[in-house]
Amino acid sequence: MALLKQLAPELVMRCNAAMLALLQPKNDLRHYLRYHYGDHTFENLYRWNWFDTSLLIPYFVVMIILAFYGLHRYQLVYLYYKHRKNDVKEPPRRFEQLPLITIQLPIFNEQFVIDRLIDACANLDYPRELLEIQVLDDSTDETKEVASAICDRYRAMGHPIVYLHRTNRYGYKAGALDEGLKTAKGDFVAIFDADFVPPRDWLMNVVHHFAEPEIGMVQTRWTHLNRDYSFLTQVEAILLDGHFVLEHGGRSRAGVFFNFNGTAGMWRREVIGQAGGWQHDTLTEDTDLSYRAQLVGWKFKYLQHVECPAELPIEMTAFKTQQARWAKGLIQTSKKILPRVLRSDAPKHTKLEAWYHLTANISYPLMVVLSVLLMPAMIIRFYQGWFQMLLIDLPLFMASTFSISSFYLVSQKELYPRRWYRTFLYLPFLMSLGIGLTVTNTRAVMEALFGIQSSFKRTPKYRVEKRGEKSKAMKYRKRLGIVPWIELGIGCYFAMTIWYAWTNENYFTIPFLLLFVIGYWYTGMLSLFQGRFERWRGGANLDESSPKPYPVGV
Repeated sequence: MALLKQLAPELVMRCNAAMLALLQPKNDLRHYLRYHYGDHTFENLYRWNWFDTSLLIPYFVVMIILAFYGLHRYQLVYLYYKHRKNDVKEPPRRFEQLPLITIQLPIFNEQFVIDRLIDACANLDYPRELLEIQVLDDSTDETKEVASAICDRYRAMGHPIVYLHRTNRYGYKAGALDEGLKTAKGDFVAIFDADFVPPRDWLMNVVHHFAEPEIGMVQTRWTHLNRDYSFLTQVEAILLDGHFVLEHGGRSRAGVFFNFNGTAGMWRREVIGQAGGWQHDTLTEDTDLSYRAQLVGWKFKYLQHVECPAELPIEMTAFKTQQARWAKGLIQTSKKILPRVLRSDAPKHTKLEAWYHLTANISYPLMVVLSVLLMPAMIIRFYQGWFQMLLIDLPLFMASTFSISSFYLVSQKELYPRRWYRTFLYLPFLMSLGIGLTVTNTRAVMEALFGIQSSFKRTPKYRVEKRGEKSKAMKYRKRLGIVPWIELGIGCYFAMTIWYAWTNENYFTIPFLLLFVIGYWYTGMLSLFQGRFERWRGGANLDESSPKPYPVGV
C-alpha cells in the first residue's frame, strides 16, 4: 500500500501527459518538425542491403553528372562577367572599299514567310552592285511558284537576285548552301533562314568586322517577332535569350570555341572552303563547320548588340521538333568533332568548354533515368534519415536544377534591366518545359549515339506575330505519334509520387516533384490539343501585342 501511495502521483502525471498527447492535433507544424526531425526512436535501425544499393548507385551517379552540367552554367555566368571588357561593339578597323556580299536564303516549304524574308533582304542598306541574293529553294509545294514570282518581280526592279531550285534535297540545308556556293560571287556570305527578318542596317553593322583578316565568322543575336504571342513563345524566348547572352557571350568573351547558329551570321567565304565545306553527316551542320573552322585557326566574333528578329515556333510539336533536331545534331557533332578537339593544341580550358558544349544534351537520357529512380530513391533516403538527404541530396538537386534559374534570370537582367524581375513568373514553367522535353530529346540523343540517321526536319513557320492572329498551322502540322501519351503517363507517375510524399508528410520534396508533373503534362497536353483552341479564340488583336503572360492556345 505504501508503495502504491508513492507511485500514484507519478502515474496520474503520466496519464495526464498521455491524454494531452492524444488530444493534441497531429498535423500542426510542431508535430511535423518533432516527428521528422526530433524523434530519434528509430535512429540507427536502418541497415544497408543489396537492393537499396543497386538503386542508389545509379541515382547518385546521375545526380552527380547532372550537378556538373549545372555547375557549368554558373561557370558561363562567371566567364560572361569576368571578361566583360572583351565585349565587341564597334569594329577596330573598317573597309576602305566595301566587299561583294552574297546573301543565301535556304528555304523548304515556306510559302507563308518567303515574301517577308525576300522583302527584308532586298531592302538592306548596301550598294546593289556589291550585293547578290540567292534563294536556295528545295520546296515541294506551292512555295516554288510563290518564291519564283517574287524573285522575278525584284529582278525586274533591278535587284541582283537569283532563284535556284533543287528537286533531290541532297544534303538538306547543308547541300543547298553548298550548291549555292558553286555559283556565288561574294567574298563574304550572309545566311538567313526563312523565319528571319534582318533589319535594314544589318549588313553594315556586320561587314566591317571582317576588316580584321583573322576573323572568319560573325554571329549576331536572335530576337523574337512573336515573343508575346502566347505563354509558350514567352518561355521559348527566355530559353533562347539565355543561349545568346550567356552561352555565346561567355564563350566569345573568354576566347573559347563557340558556334555559328545556322542563320543571322556572316562567313568569310574562303573559311568555308578551308574548313572542309558544308557537310551533311550531322543535323547541326552549322556547329560542325564552326568547330572545323576554329580548329584550323580562324577567329569568330559574336555581336550581342546587333539584333536579327525571327519567328518562334507557336506549336508544341514544332518546338519539340526543333529541339530534338538540335539535341541530336549536337551529339552527332560531338562524336565527329570532339576527338579532333581533344587531340588539337587548343588550350585545356577551350577543350573542356567544347566538351561541355557538345555533350550537354546527354543530360536528357540521364533525366529519364532520374525520373525512374526518383520515387524509390526518395523512399529509401527517407528511411535512412533526413540529415543525409539535407547534406547530400539537397546540394546535388540545387546544383543540377537551380542553376537554370540563375542562368536565365541573369540573361534577362542583361537584356531588360528595367523589367527582368518578371522572369520570376516564368521560371517554374521554364524549368518544367525543360523537363517535359526529356522524352523527345532522349529519343533524339539515343538515335545519335547509336548512329541512326534521320532526315532534316524543318521547323514550320506560320507568320504569326501578335496575340490573336490566326495561323494556317494545319498546312504543315506534323503527326503526333505515341510520345504525348508517354509524357502524360510519366506525369501521372509523378502525380502518384507527390501523393506518396504528401501521405508521408515529406512536404519539402513536393515543389520539386510538381515541376515534373507540370512539365510532362504541359508538353503532352499541348501536343495533343494543338490547334484546338484556335477554333474558340476571338477576333484578332492586330494593333498591339500584349506584354502580359497569357496561355493562348497553341
